[in-house]
Amino acid sequence: MAWITRFLVAVAFLAFGILFSPDTFGSKSDGGYSSKLSVSLKLAHLLSFSTAWGAALWVTFIGGIIMFKHLPRHQFGNLQSKMFPAYFSMVCVCCATSVASFGYLHPWKSASTSEKYQLGFLLSAFAFNLTNLFVFTPMTIEMMKQRHKVEREQNIGEEIGWTKNKEVAKVNPKLAAMNKKFGMIHGLSSLANIMSFGSLAMHSWYLAGKLNL
Repeated sequence: MAWITRFLVAVAFLAFGILFSPDTFGSKSDGGYSSKLSVSLKLAHLLSFSTAWGAALWVTFIGGIIMFKHLPRHQFGNLQSKMFPAYFSMVCVCCATSVASFGYLHPWKSASTSEKYQLGFLLSAFAFNLTNLFVFTPMTIEMMKQRHKVEREQNIGEEIGWTKNKEVAKVNPKLAAMNKKFGMIHGLSSLANIMSFGSLAMHSWYLAGKLNL
């Protein structure tokens, strides 16, 4: 994951540089950049945003639920521990690219109020995913591994669903405490993911208003 982190940092710095100092990258306040560059940036923005939006929709509301209902719990957790870092990394890169392209096309000093709000939504989505990638996801994975170890000692975890975990937790204070801590961390991670999804949803509404079908 080290190369992803370096790439993410580079894209993020580029995005912030374009947003707050567009003249450095050749953007003109009167919008006089070439049409080819403009179309290319719009394409980059659209592809990056749609990728982030589609991935967030699938992971949040479809894929994760299907896997939880059909996979043994430990297998589900181990799979998620590999998928989430990749998911948040990809969405972070897509959001950063969207911020960079949108910021270039709409420099902050000359942007309208609605355009500034959209930059805010895109930056919020980027920040929420970045927080998940570097804060909540590592904490969740570590807590999950500790809990898996305790559950294996109790011969549970290979079933589908939480029923056996809840039953054992009633007589095992250590597991009960782990469940509570895991629930808190996972809840914060889910909240950050939902806030990111909401920010992307607001931008999708803005883009829909710009379409001429």
